[in-house]
Amino acid sequence: MSQVYADRRGRLRDRCAVAGTAAALVSRPANVRYLTGAAPPGAVLLLGADASADVLLCPHAPTGDPVEGRADEALPLTVLPPTGEDPAVAGAGLALGSGADTLAVEERHLSVARYRAVGAAAPRLRLTDLGTAVEQERLVKDDEELTCLRIAAEITDQALGELLESILVGRTERHLALELERRLVDHGADGPAFPTSVATGPHSGRERHRPSDRRVEEGDFLSVRLGAGYRGYRCEIGRTFVIGTAPADWQIELYDLVFTAQRAAREALAPGAAYSDVDRAARHILDAAGYGDRVGPRLGHGIGLEIEEDPQFSPAAMGKLDACVPVTVEPGVHLPGRGGVRLDDTLVVRQEADGGPELLTITTKELLAL
Repeated sequence: MSQVYADRRGRLRDRCAVAGTAAALVSRPANVRYLTGAAPPGAVLLLGADASADVLLCPHAPTGDPVEGRADEALPLTVLPPTGEDPAVAGAGLALGSGADTLAVEERHLSVARYRAVGAAAPRLRLTDLGTAVEQERLVKDDEELTCLRIAAEITDQALGELLESILVGRTERHLALELERRLVDHGADGPAFPTSVATGPHSGRERHRPSDRRVEEGDFLSVRLGAGYRGYRCEIGRTFVIGTAPADWQIELYDLVFTAQRAAREALAPGAAYSDVDRAARHILDAAGYGDRVGPRLGHGIGLEIEEDPQFSPAAMGKLDACVPVTVEPGVHLPGRGGVRLDDTLVVRQEADGGPELLTITTKELLAL
């Protein structure tokens, strides 16, 4: 893996050279991990004009915790003395000392105060914006990244499958969410990829619902959204079930509608497809059924080292899909006071000749009565 990280840093160095930037300071944790293999809390990467000037600056010694990752052993690592110096400020000083005259920083990640401190530490450096250069490199995943995503998805499916075999009536949303997160870790996850959502009855189908003390009741819709983190990579799954009894007619109709919309968006995933077209494939089905005002601003997004990455599937999204880009497709409809349905999968965009979109989360989407 050491060569993989070196190659990634090399591609970023080439981008910087084309832009006329002598050095770069990477501070966004996911970007640091992508380029180095690890993101200890507070760490920054100084990317020099050549590989010999690269260094990972940490405020504390790395612990080796799987959540942090393991840094490229070929990359110099400096642990700052316990004086509280900001690694970004220290990095700017090193860049100046190496003879650099410009330093690209991730302006969107730095606070105003931190940006000013970096500039004050090296006043002869001209600061420029690195922008989304690293995020653009991260967009298309390599084989190792996709393997991590597949394992994360397998762990997630296992945890959800076990929950479906347990007794649910009478248990609280909060209890079920905690159990799911425990099961993720039991099956090998670093931890949950994001806070697990369990929503029952009138809460079901709500986007980003926080589990409450409401107890599961017979006849409820039960919506679950969870994901595992594995070696830094995250996946996402969302499913909706009915509790105890055969579903009511309105539940069947709403479920079939969301299922149809999700399938349309999944089928639209292909290299060259416009981001907005993927959104439109699902949205027009929900709009035509009269639920346009119940649909969120986007119907999916990229996924990887962060739970929400580019691309974004929304009506105004600009850009086209590439192969080997993992994404989510997650339409949902919530009816206030009644509940709703959300279906969410993680897939990898593939050429039609390679079988089309690769579905990573395989738990059934049949409307089960649990």
